[in-house]
Amino acid sequence: MAPELSTVRKSILPQGGDSWESIARRELPRTAEADAVGMLQSWNLHVFMRAAGGVGRLRGDNPILPSDVIFVEPPRA
Repeated sequence: MAPELSTVRKSILPQGGDSWESIARRELPRTAEADAVGMLQSWNLHVFMRAAGGVGRLRGDNPILPSDVIFVEPPRA
């Protein structure tokens, strides 16, 4: 039997119209915006690299959907 999870990685569901920048400002206010956006994108490759959103683009036409789970902290070791 698998051990039960003891901690859950912090995540959010985006608000309508959210962008990487707006999430970064709200969830990582003590981090420079460009750095926070980069961190969020690296923690959320399932959203950032979505083919319909322009694979590999740092900004622009990558839509974040209200149903996306966005992690706001790095994975745990």
